[in-house]
Amino acid sequence: MSETFAFKAEIKQLLDILVHSLYTEREIFLRELISNASDALNRVQFEQLTNHDVLDPEAELKITLTPDEEAGTLTISDTGIGMTAADMEQNLGVIAHSGAKAFIDAMREAKNGKSAQDVIGQFGVGFYSVFMVADKVRVVSRSYQKDERAWAWESGGDDTFTIEEAERDQRGTDIIIYLKEDAKEFAQEYTLKDIIRRHSDYIAFPIYIGEEEEPSNKQIALWRQNPKDITEEQYQDFYKMLTFDFEGPQHHMHIRADVPLQFYALLFIPGSAEQNMFSQRKEPGLKLYARKVLIQEYCTDLLPEYLQFVQGVVDSEDLPLSVSRESVQATRVMANLKKTLTTRVLSELKRMAKNDTEKYIEVFESFGRFLKQGVTVSPEDRSDLEKLLYFNSTRDDDRDQWHTLQDYVDRMVENQDDIYYIIGDDFHSARRSPHLEPFRRRGIEVLYFTDPLDSFMVMGLTEYDGHKLRNVDEADIDLTDIGQAQDEADDAEQEPVAEGDFGTLVARFKAVLGDRVKDVRESKSLVGSAARLVSGDSSSNRNMFRINRLLDKEYELPVKTLELNPRHPLIHNLTGMLGSGDPRMVDVVIEQLFETALLQDGIHPDPAAMSDRLLVLMQAATGTPLDRLNLNAVTPVVAPAAEDEGVVEGVVVDADDDAEATDDD
Repeated sequence: MSETFAFKAEIKQLLDILVHSLYTEREIFLRELISNASDALNRVQFEQLTNHDVLDPEAELKITLTPDEEAGTLTISDTGIGMTAADMEQNLGVIAHSGAKAFIDAMREAKNGKSAQDVIGQFGVGFYSVFMVADKVRVVSRSYQKDERAWAWESGGDDTFTIEEAERDQRGTDIIIYLKEDAKEFAQEYTLKDIIRRHSDYIAFPIYIGEEEEPSNKQIALWRQNPKDITEEQYQDFYKMLTFDFEGPQHHMHIRADVPLQFYALLFIPGSAEQNMFSQRKEPGLKLYARKVLIQEYCTDLLPEYLQFVQGVVDSEDLPLSVSRESVQATRVMANLKKTLTTRVLSELKRMAKNDTEKYIEVFESFGRFLKQGVTVSPEDRSDLEKLLYFNSTRDDDRDQWHTLQDYVDRMVENQDDIYYIIGDDFHSARRSPHLEPFRRRGIEVLYFTDPLDSFMVMGLTEYDGHKLRNVDEADIDLTDIGQAQDEADDAEQEPVAEGDFGTLVARFKAVLGDRVKDVRESKSLVGSAARLVSGDSSSNRNMFRINRLLDKEYELPVKTLELNPRHPLIHNLTGMLGSGDPRMVDVVIEQLFETALLQDGIHPDPAAMSDRLLVLMQAATGTPLDRLNLNAVTPVVAPAAEDEGVVEGVVVDADDDAEATDDD
């Protein structure tokens, strides 16, 4: 007796798109079904190792394709985990939990002209691709559990499917495809062999076609082969099969080790940090094998979190086959594997940075943020990671030129001991910062920290090779004896505001800005700018507001000291206006000068709020009398209250601790 079920609403939409699509890459349905069969074999193989009460324990683990040109059918069989009636209803009646709407939207885009090659199978819907070639599909399956019987699932790609009892003596699954009239080529053996060669050659289990005794796929564990015997094309093909990322990787690492552990690893650095929406591997982690037996599909315990962008497989000879998937991370072998793999990956990156810098820069531009995160969250690896960091610099002011910390140290000027950097929202705004004036004047190089993660990185990167890293906005930096000052004669010709008048102006600044500034004082270093904000606190805590802003969390503006340049024409003008007895416009300019300094530091919470004040200033500059200006309508900048904690790329940061960070799973 059979029972009829209705597909979920999203499945109806999906089937309609598939059945009426005009894809030329319909062959990818076979890739998907073979991949599903391979997964079923991996799962039953694991059950055999951990649970001896399995149906047909002696059955060969294999996939068989049986074409029948006369009947117009193709049957795909496996001896894998099998399904119960409940499994069929769940697995073949709904889309797996990975975004039905996103998949359907992607399918529609593909139908409108974009490539469909990668669309199928990446949202847990690979099975449904069969309806691109099938008028009807019948699935007969028997679970590995001995007390379960066989069941059959059947659908014609319409609104419903049926599930009924069936006959199948062995464990596993048969998918019988009744091919459409225009898809009969998939019942031809040579067509099937060609598809297997191009898409499924590295499946770990034998794939037989018809009555042939030899499998059609190589079933090579590529990672166990000698690297000298493998071509670059084979590496590329394996990566694409593993990830379905058809752009290819930027780099691969083939590792074979005998001591202290015997293991094989084939690791890849993807071509881009952007998540491919069609990638088969939606989670971070490497595929973990024990003697060619898949133990974990996504193992996150083999590499530190900051190397989560690395893809690939690891095969251990020392990991017990009986280890459970839940306890695998607790074994001593895993700890040693992680340490060894991390060392190998970092060594390879350092080798690339030294011998093929141009290629490494491409990798760093894609994944440098992960490495910066590692500087703070993995202090044990900091000395290695420091060598892998690249930055832009005032040496050339070129966004395309990159420099290491060692490059910087090697170029230090006379009497320089510290490494100086500037934090900014972007390269172009940072290079115009008034903080750089005294450094440029003395020929002192400054590194640009303009990546959003740099504010987090400096919480861990406090020194390099004995040289302290210092932000150029620190108030107590003394450059007197460092480098050689230029244009001192020009400075001498610029008379400063008289001391008494300057003191009066400073008092006015303090009255207007209140507790928004820590202090207002004369600048000893500014040349071409009227003002700048300097930080009295040199701890990493002062960057927490940037981290909270990155997380789109509320934050409190840091209270800094405002330095004024008494030689600047604007300060002269303000002093004169204040002495004239009409300070109304002075207060407006003070507010604007303060907010401009916030903007230059990249910390203004709402730059658009300056528009009303700027309009008033432009009206005054073009001749509008002061009594016709609404000077009271200009609102001072106010930032919301701060929160204590934030999370950056999976890392918890405590605002009350200068450098404490822990993993957040």
